[in-house]
Amino acid sequence: MTQEVNTAATDTQTPAPPRGSDLLGEAHLATAGVVMTAWIGGLIWGGVALVIWLLP
Repeated sequence: MTQEVNTAATDTQTPAPPRGSDLLGEAHLATAGVVMTAWIGGLIWGGVALVIWLLP
């Protein structure tokens, strides 16, 4: 019985971590991934266009 009281007391003392910051961090990470993918794709596209333009 003492164990049940102690477990209940420790459960009520530890607050749950906020979940909003995790979702916001994941959104920022996903946005950075999309932007970096577009940036690298643009560099590759530009490089291919330059090579095609120089070697017709």
